[in-house]
Amino acid sequence: MIDNSMQTPKRFTDYSSVNFAILVALGGVLLASMSKVAPTPQQLFDGVPGMARLVGRMLPPNTEADFLARIAVRILETFQIALVGAAIGIVLSLPVAWCAARGISPLGRGNIIVKAFVSFLRTVPDLVWALLFVVSVGLGAVAGTMTIVVDTIGFCGRFFAEAMEEAEKEPQEALAAIGAGRGSILAGAILPDIMPSLINSSLFALEKAVRSSVVLGLVGAGGIGQELKVAFDLFQYRNASTIILVIFAIVLLMEVGTDKLRAKIQ
Repeated sequence: MIDNSMQTPKRFTDYSSVNFAILVALGGVLLASMSKVAPTPQQLFDGVPGMARLVGRMLPPNTEADFLARIAVRILETFQIALVGAAIGIVLSLPVAWCAARGISPLGRGNIIVKAFVSFLRTVPDLVWALLFVVSVGLGAVAGTMTIVVDTIGFCGRFFAEAMEEAEKEPQEALAAIGAGRGSILAGAILPDIMPSLINSSLFALEKAVRSSVVLGLVGAGGIGQELKVAFDLFQYRNASTIILVIFAIVLLMEVGTDKLRAKIQ
């Protein structure tokens, strides 16, 4: 009698020679890539003195009142970019997600086109969108806000659509049976069922927007990132260390706040 506890798990016995060859090929690509781009121990060792010198030039952080006041203005602008961009993006994501959701979309099979559009928005990096909007509308916070809007639609559009597709079918079928239209089904059955998921995704989008808005200034899209770029360009490393610490505090506070809100919702 064969002891089942000693048998090879099914997930290993199901592997074919083709799967094994694919894994070997992927492993080979990984090793080849590491030989090209991964740092060597010697490079890491040689880089330690340079990093130590840089950290020494960044300490102590600049705490002059005038500088901190200027940073406070930039922090406020960063929050405004993140908040307004995320709010507009979340609102626009709802109709976009409805049109993209399979089996729910008023466009029928045309939902594939909307899904592809959402994927395109999500695929292009934030900094690329920021560069495009800086060229289009000029330097400043408006370009940053438009970047956050596009980024949020790409993020929330996908997760909102998936939540709509996974909503309970019975309430939808009940409303459809009494002649309700797609809009009524969305408002009366789908949205109430998935509201916790929508709020959760929206909080993640807001948290992501804060992180993104911090670095958009590197390409001239406003916010605290613009001050960070200036500090490094002018070799003002003490100013840069202060800005980095402020950014860390912002992101940390945002994560703590959104985690608490998600805990209450769940």
